[in-house]
Amino acid sequence: MQVYLVGGAVRDQLLGRPIKDKDFVVVGATVVDMLDAGFQQVGADFPVFLHPVSREEYALARTERKQGLGYQGFSVHASPDVTLREDLQRRDLTINAMAIEVKSLTDDTLISGDVIDYYGGLADIKSKTLRHVSSAFSEDPLRVLRTARFYGRYFDLGFSIADETLRLMRELVASGELAHLSSERIWQESSRAMMQVSPQVYWQQLFELGALTECFAPLHHAWNNGKIREAVQTALYFAGQMQLNLSQRWALLMASLDTDLFALKSTDLNSNNITYAVKGINGIGNSAKVPKAHSQFATLFVQQSENLSSIDKLSAAERIDLIQACGAHKAPDKLSQLLVISHVLQLAIQHRQMMLALNSFHAVGMNDISLDLKGPAIGEALRQRRIEHLQMQNNASKVSISSENAV
Repeated sequence: MQVYLVGGAVRDQLLGRPIKDKDFVVVGATVVDMLDAGFQQVGADFPVFLHPVSREEYALARTERKQGLGYQGFSVHASPDVTLREDLQRRDLTINAMAIEVKSLTDDTLISGDVIDYYGGLADIKSKTLRHVSSAFSEDPLRVLRTARFYGRYFDLGFSIADETLRLMRELVASGELAHLSSERIWQESSRAMMQVSPQVYWQQLFELGALTECFAPLHHAWNNGKIREAVQTALYFAGQMQLNLSQRWALLMASLDTDLFALKSTDLNSNNITYAVKGINGIGNSAKVPKAHSQFATLFVQQSENLSSIDKLSAAERIDLIQACGAHKAPDKLSQLLVISHVLQLAIQHRQMMLALNSFHAVGMNDISLDLKGPAIGEALRQRRIEHLQMQNNASKVSISSENAV
């Protein structure tokens, strides 16, 4: 019998990241061996056991064969003759397919610390690449979400997804296999991705793959508008940096559905947008099994967004009504959280506006003005051309929002 530390613990140790959970693979053992050692079996579909003291997971080495649709359509073979190499080959990414041998079932001290790496995980960590282990990657649609989540998790370290892995992810999306994922697993992956330092990366990657059209169709539709998509991505980035909670991050993402929040001026507002946004929030909540508390918080945010963004202009009566609507008389923290994300979203919108201005500044150069100009006239001509360029960009953005409201 041989026991190995595998997966995330090995990966994060190599990356210098905190290790949250340890998982182990046991080679050469049977179910009876594990039970006799005092382990508790918890896996219904394949033998996974909890350590009698640490409660960490120990799984018998296993192989899998695709037999049906979705991520559950597998037959599992676990026996003493399955090798470590075979077990690691069924994993999703090379950085998750490494192992380090430990002393025994009852002693997880590393024997030497040498990393067993059959599939190039060490090289991919060095090159900061997320790459699939084998073509079996395409058999599990959940790996589209998992890879996007790992991309968001390690985005700040400079990781990227290998082109060949992106191709497999696109093929999985196009196959329709994602429709067979359970709502619970979709929410599990998505909520974990939301709590990363760069939560926007997960959603951007899924949008680019066309993977939002199943459980998150209203979001996919909203993100077809680049102005909304970029502003919300920036807001989510700020949320990650500020360590906002899951309800706040979810509300910022769901704010994508209310185009009024991104209107250039009051005349762009559409009274039907809040109703549409609430319907979309509830629809996503039902299809992705989002906990009601998060959907309710997001709904409250879009319903009260106008008041939250103009507190200083509210009358005494309007402020009392806002407290009542938010339930702040019972839970004052909720109002504070709503005010924070209101400011975060406005900051993100303002940030995008200034980035557009910066782009216009850089887009205009000496080749865009008369070569006959001299002295101060050069600077004034550049300034005027940059202003005109930015006005054109703003007008194009206005048309985009108007078209979105008309849908």
